Amino acid sequence: MPRTGFVTSPAFLQHDTGPGHPERPGRLQAVHERIGAAGLLDELDVLQAAPVDLSWIDAVHAPGHSTGIREAIEGGTSSFDGDTLVSAGSWDAALRAAGGALQAADRIMAGQWSNAFVAARPPGHHAEASRVMGYCLFNNVVITARYLQKHHGLERIAILDWDVHHGNGTQHLTEDDPTIHFTSLHQFPHYPGTGAAGECGHGDGAGSVVNCPMEAGDGDDEYLRVFDARALTAIESFDPEFILISAGFDPHLRDPLSATRVSAEGFRRMSLGITDLARTRCSGKVLSLLEGGYDLLGLAESVEAHISTLLEARA
Repeated sequence: MPRTGFVTSPAFLQHDTGPGHPERPGRLQAVHERIGAAGLLDELDVLQAAPVDLSWIDAVHAPGHSTGIREAIEGGTSSFDGDTLVSAGSWDAALRAAGGALQAADRIMAGQWSNAFVAARPPGHHAEASRVMGYCLFNNVVITARYLQKHHGLERIAILDWDVHHGNGTQHLTEDDPTIHFTSLHQFPHYPGTGAAGECGHGDGAGSVVNCPMEAGDGDDEYLRVFDARALTAIESFDPEFILISAGFDPHLRDPLSATRVSAEGFRRMSLGITDLARTRCSGKVLSLLEGGYDLLGLAESVEAHISTLLEARA
């Protein structure tokens, strides 16, 4: 039976955002401790992330984007904006965050893994073509989608984003392309200000974006109702060959950066819905990339629920 992959690296802990920053190394430490205590690490195929070839970053981001980030970090910058702080270890961590996702995609496509979770940082879904923002340097999920198309020859990739913050970078990098479908559930209005229901893609990609704005105070019942009626329906209609998840766990009711109230059980049920769909549409091919989640307990218990569901869903 194909296994469930888990991609990690000590390099992710070397991305130092400084005291008091929400996107901190302790997030991954909490995840590792939780899934280890639950016995899940013994069931997972653990892989150490390797750095990405820069050509795959440059295939998505504007010319000079990666070079500018590298030069700034090597020059000793500590921040790109008020949110996006970096350290000497951030360049290697960012390369491995993208590279680990591509390694996972390779193993799923080879049939070694049925699905996988990439426990990486920095996250990626806010990164625009030529702009660092929202803790994100490179848009890992779009890089992975393009890799699946260009390296593995797939045509239709679905991206599901349930982070509490709208994935503006992901939408803007794909919204004119009918071969990538982007569905997002997110608190609205909220950072970064995008993600209204009327944003549906444009040009050849008209209809390829489905935004599901959620209100402050919405919890499991509201999320699951919208998830089942809109998100799953849209993805099923797209008939994807591969499903990527921007798995942000900051809609959790404990999270300090959101006002939504999703529980770990809510994430488990959304995970079950998308893995069930994947089994019927794309032979179970699901790859999750960690995005947000800033309360350590809420993040850890939600990742445990998500990974448990991936393990149960193995084809």
